[in-house]
Amino acid sequence: MNYSLHEWNHIFKLDPAKDIADDDLRDICESGTDAIIVGGTDGVTLDGVLDLLSRIRRHTVPCILEIANMESITPGFDYYFIPMVMNTTEKKWMMDLQHQAIKEYKELLNWDEMFVQGYCILNEESKAFKQTKCVMPDADDVEAYAHMAENVFHLPIFYMEYSGTYGDPKLVEKVRQQLTTTKLFYGGGIENQFQAQEMKEHADTIIVGNLVYDNIKKALKTVQAVKK
Repeated sequence: MNYSLHEWNHIFKLDPAKDIADDDLRDICESGTDAIIVGGTDGVTLDGVLDLLSRIRRHTVPCILEIANMESITPGFDYYFIPMVMNTTEKKWMMDLQHQAIKEYKELLNWDEMFVQGYCILNEESKAFKQTKCVMPDADDVEAYAHMAENVFHLPIFYMEYSGTYGDPKLVEKVRQQLTTTKLFYGGGIENQFQAQEMKEHADTIIVGNLVYDNIKKALKTVQAVKK
């Protein structure tokens, strides 16, 4: 496993389907965040991904493509995140799309750059939850998914994705107790530095996304809040 994964406390997630001003992007890239994920649910195109990648590449921050569809896969990123949605009701989102991508690109893949994420989507109103045909898990389910991510699939990352709403810190704490080697990522609804600190007490890495577009100043404060 690449050791940088162990050192990541904070990541910004930018949506290639959303506009971000050059000044704001510069501030994000130079904020001290450990990496930037390029990814989204709707409207992710190769042109959008390439445009955002070229702008981020003006800076030195590590850049990750979270693969949303086959059409937007491109070389040029430092790392690639491959989601496996664990609470989906359709095998497509857990295995079939991944199988298709590997079948097509296996000769080009450098697995030192690839991280497979065990995704658990926990906001039933979110686009991601609906698109991937998820079922809402209870707390015991989520803990079991985390246990499976580490002990059955040996995944490097288990991602609790609340997708636009703020999650339950107590559940994040319980899930953390299930994991020894798999890293716990938390994303969703972080609106200020205090929520960032609260989730970082339990998660190895927090992901800040929507706040970048809603309030850039508050978003930037989340970086140092989790690095003290």
